[in-house]
Amino acid sequence: MIDNIELEKFIDNKLKSHSVYDPYSVNGLQVEGRRRVNKIVTGVTICQKLIDHAIKLNANAIIVHHGLFRPKDNLKVIGMMSNRLKLLLTNNINLYAWHIPLDIHLELGNNVQFAKLLDIDIIGNLNNLVMYGSFNKKITSNELHLILTNKLNCNIIHYNYNNNLINEVAWCTGSGHNYIELVARSGIKCFITGNVSGNTIYYSQEYNMNFYAAEHDSTEIGGIYALSSWLRKKNFDVTFINLSTKNNKK
Repeated sequence: MIDNIELEKFIDNKLKSHSVYDPYSVNGLQVEGRRRVNKIVTGVTICQKLIDHAIKLNANAIIVHHGLFRPKDNLKVIGMMSNRLKLLLTNNINLYAWHIPLDIHLELGNNVQFAKLLDIDIIGNLNNLVMYGSFNKKITSNELHLILTNKLNCNIIHYNYNNNLINEVAWCTGSGHNYIELVARSGIKCFITGNVSGNTIYYSQEYNMNFYAAEHDSTEIGGIYALSSWLRKKNFDVTFINLSTKNNKK
């Protein structure tokens, strides 16, 4: 059992959250519940279904990658936001979220865990959110498509404008499609991320690239799963709930 504020500090220190700029999320404790935490539920994204699981398991804390609040939100507590907050507050459940700090952490982070999943040897970063590396052997674009489909167990969008064998690859879990030009200008001809936009197909075509987009949450299971495992090793009672439609990680 741990104090809810101490739990926040404990994870903040591990992820070095205070040194990370994050324009997309309020990191740490977002909704305060019971002061003492002895049962934790984790998942990629907060939603009513995840809260229902926490209630059923008598959890007093939920930890996610995608939380309820962003720094620039024009906050209105209506609709789904109202329903989620009512459930959390009524059941005295703490809600924590770590976004960019959990993307970029060099041990538990989504990008590092994604590389492990695909057996990519990490070489370095193009920026703090985009990593690049290489496979042990060159593969075709169709082979990589099959690997992604099998490993992530989800639908993969693939724009194939380069038929050369793939060795070097860049990736950014989650919503990384806007970094495709950064990747292209680095000379890397293969990019994997979790989202796609209307312009992505044109960038892929005009830069002669292979571009792959999986489902956003499916690319970001690794970080919260690794954080859950780390907390268990520290003797916390943690249950990871996978609400991704197809990904089979337990």
